Amino acid sequence: MKSDIQIAREAELKPITEIAEKAGLNTETIEPYGRFVAKVPLSEIDEEKVRKNHLILVTAITPTKAGIGKTTVSIGLALGLRQIGKTATVALREPSLGPCFGMKGGAAGGGYAQVLPMEKINLHFTGDFHAITSAHNMISALLDNYIYQNRNTCDGLSEVLWKRVLDVNDRSLRNIVTGLGGLSNGIPREAGFDITAASEIMAILCLASDFDDLRRRIEKILLGYTRKGDPFTVKDLGIAGAITALLYDAIKPNLVQTIEHGPAFVHGGPFANIAHGCNSIIATKMALTTGEYAITEAGFGADLGAEKFYNIKCRHAGLNPSLTVIVATLGGLKMHGDVPEQAIKEPNPEGVRRGLKNLDRHISNLKRFGQSVVIAFNRFATDTEEEIELVREHCEKSLGVGFAINSAFGEGGSGAIDLAKLVVETVENNPSQPLRYTYDLKENIQTKVDHIAKTIYSASGVTYSSKATKKIKRIEELGMSHYPICIAKTQYSFSADPKGYGDVRDFELKVADVVVNRGAEMIVVIMGEIMRMPGLPKTPQAEHIDVVDGFIDGLS
Repeated sequence: MKSDIQIAREAELKPITEIAEKAGLNTETIEPYGRFVAKVPLSEIDEEKVRKNHLILVTAITPTKAGIGKTTVSIGLALGLRQIGKTATVALREPSLGPCFGMKGGAAGGGYAQVLPMEKINLHFTGDFHAITSAHNMISALLDNYIYQNRNTCDGLSEVLWKRVLDVNDRSLRNIVTGLGGLSNGIPREAGFDITAASEIMAILCLASDFDDLRRRIEKILLGYTRKGDPFTVKDLGIAGAITALLYDAIKPNLVQTIEHGPAFVHGGPFANIAHGCNSIIATKMALTTGEYAITEAGFGADLGAEKFYNIKCRHAGLNPSLTVIVATLGGLKMHGDVPEQAIKEPNPEGVRRGLKNLDRHISNLKRFGQSVVIAFNRFATDTEEEIELVREHCEKSLGVGFAINSAFGEGGSGAIDLAKLVVETVENNPSQPLRYTYDLKENIQTKVDHIAKTIYSASGVTYSSKATKKIKRIEELGMSHYPICIAKTQYSFSADPKGYGDVRDFELKVADVVVNRGAEMIVVIMGEIMRMPGLPKTPQAEHIDVVDGFIDGLS
């Protein structure tokens, strides 16, 4: 089969104004970035349509190195819905350059279920990531200047919390020392870099409802503490207006098109293992404005992604999904059934049966939120009919959950018609109930973490490092404990052990650190050894990316 980039290159794109017009947007107000991409003003959001139309979340079983294809299924479902006569818009996160040149090679779908133009989306796109990086590091520079200028006054800081960011996987920058080379170069101090996707500015952009809310949240960002022990924020620096100006265009969602010329919004890109893992609220509302069905995804498996989607994003925005789709693959199920990665393409019904326990856990968790659930089986060429039917029978007969095969990767929208029909039938006859959150915001931090750990992850308990305990005490003393919880941990297991596949239970979760994102209005609880600045693999994808005969190659 042709590579993703070959398929994308051969696709005939429509002018973005034509896509916008068919989606019901005012073509006089959109801001084209070339012929096939446009920024859409926030004024195009129709709150009545947002309340009336159906939001569909696509999530997945716990991811493995075998891959799941959640983005491909999300795009395929939008294609399939349009094939059966429904208006549908997909809303996705923007790819990060770090993973694109590191592990993934791209994140715009695959095969005949892509959003286009693929190369632009995967690379610099409309500059949103660069704007967030610049805004974040502008705060860093202005904060360092403040520290330098007030080094001998009572207005100085005793503790700095704010790090720098970069949209490149670079383990060498996790911990650094700045200000070396004499007093004229600043005050020497320990510092470091996170990846841009982990920036609080990224989280704020994706949770803000409009420009005013964006500025309000930026003002609240906690940068450190004064020598008197008081919080020091962006508002205290007096630079919220300047930072908002840097994000003036970035807050507007990006309109592109699917390979079959349907509308798609690609906006924002926080990771789910270190942040909240959802695209922007603004883009999701724009998708609901332009489609009877708006399909969006949450990062990684349902435990990390869907939990935050409900408890953080939906709670902030007042959204209520009509249905949640869980993506499963035979390869993923086999790995959760203790089948070695090198053997997952070989028939192994018993391995599939063992792996189904992981799927069962996610279904059970999502039903606790009041969600109606269907299974999208993402088909691969090596899958056997016997094993597919084993999964179907388990879902339909044992669990009473809808099941449909998705073949959109190889067939486009026609390969997702069965899934689209199942989604429509379920939404019309058995839609989700109003969301039931995992915890009450008024509960203390430990209680909220305990609810997530025991309800979603089936942990036996939670322990805290002395550093985390001290930070929680300070957060509570400063009146910031009412924010929702954002768990940061490995995506490969319910536990904090990345090799803990399957239906692992009754383990202890250890909280290493707690970070309050006061502007994003969430508390990041870091478990295990998760890194907020990833490293590169032994053979990074960058070794395969090139420009050949005038075309970018190696993105996949």
